[in-house]
Amino acid sequence: QVQLVESGGGSVQPGGSMRLSCAASGFTSDDVAYAWFRQAPGKEMEGVSCISTSDDSTYYGDSVKGRFTISTDNAKKTVYLQMNNLKPEDTARYYCAVDLSDLCTAVTLVRGGDYRGRGTQVTVSS
Repeated sequence: QVQLVESGGGSVQPGGSMRLSCAASGFTSDDVAYAWFRQAPGKEMEGVSCISTSDDSTYYGDSVKGRFTISTDNAKKTVYLQMNNLKPEDTARYYCAVDLSDLCTAVTLVRGGDYRGRGTQVTVSS
């Protein structure tokens, strides 16, 4: 059974930083793509970033480009999202997902992944 468990959310002031982690389990393939999504109240799910473990390619949504960094520890099946210069509009519930196709492109952030975690709340407020 595939499981993804996010951690690291909380509250931070604008301009601050936060790192989210996601521990994945339940699949044997080493070549996958991990992605982060977020959903703010009253808004649609938004693709934030993805990374492919087969070639380390990454992709970022325009709203987070230059501020967020995605990375993985493949041995631990863990994916991270380092978020810097956070803004109030980054407030959302953040979900990690795994795409078993191992492709990381703009399509990955639309497709939504094959499996998704329950999410962790990030609140950016002064």
